[in-house]
Amino acid sequence: MKVGIIQQRNTSDIKANRQSLINKIKQLAAMGAQLVVLPELHDSLYFCQVEDVDNFDLAVEIPGAETAEYAAVARECGIVLVTSMFEKRATGLYHNTAVVYDTDGSVAGQYRKMHIPDDPAYYEKFYFTPGDQGFVPIDTSLGRLGVMVCWDQWYPEGARLMAMSGAQMLIYPTAIGYESSDTPDEQERQREAWTTVQRGHAVANGLPVITVNRVGHEPDPSGQTRGIQFWGSSFVAGPQGELLYRGPKDAEDLQIIDIDMERSEQVRRWWPFLRDRRIDHYHDLNKRFLD
Repeated sequence: MKVGIIQQRNTSDIKANRQSLINKIKQLAAMGAQLVVLPELHDSLYFCQVEDVDNFDLAVEIPGAETAEYAAVARECGIVLVTSMFEKRATGLYHNTAVVYDTDGSVAGQYRKMHIPDDPAYYEKFYFTPGDQGFVPIDTSLGRLGVMVCWDQWYPEGARLMAMSGAQMLIYPTAIGYESSDTPDEQERQREAWTTVQRGHAVANGLPVITVNRVGHEPDPSGQTRGIQFWGSSFVAGPQGELLYRGPKDAEDLQIIDIDMERSEQVRRWWPFLRDRRIDHYHDLNKRFLD
């Protein structure tokens, strides 16, 4: 499968961001991409650096005019497209939602982000209600996609449940970076931990992982921090965790990566982790902590 990734630097101009993405989607399709993955909350700046009720105006209804634009480009290009939207589900009820379009422009499915962070400069609990649709893969004409979003990528449980439900790959639209005052050593520790944990999901489940991040500096509107330097580094890992591609950490990137979709079958024969799981002894995993 030819997978296209778009690592983009965003501005405050939503229409310009969206048009830039659409142009890049078309460019990737012309290069042969079959599946294209966009970063998390790709239409705007990362607004969660502050708690501001006016930012709820950025949310869109699904379906709506915005999703129709992405549906149209998926249909025009004949690709499967993974997008990431700030969803207004109802008055006062909002989600961080990935929407997947099939090659005919139809909505193949959606996933509402399950794990919601609440850290300095990542005040997502103020905006997003945790997802209520579970870890359910989305069936497309290219296969069954295990789509999750950003903070979900740190949790092996979500990846495992997607794999147990038949996902053929794991996909993470992402918006993550350093607080700009972090030391260079700390920045690298964070970036490498982020890459390593997801490569671990690939190994543990015998599945490719596709992670697409935004890039560039976005200032903190409140001035309380130095803003976020999004670290890019979008990557694709194979089912043994091998890096098939890793993008730059400080520049936009447009890339197509070939994934051998038959390789997972062989890897799972060599390393039958699903076979050897001791499901009779995992009941305590549904507890918060074992005192």
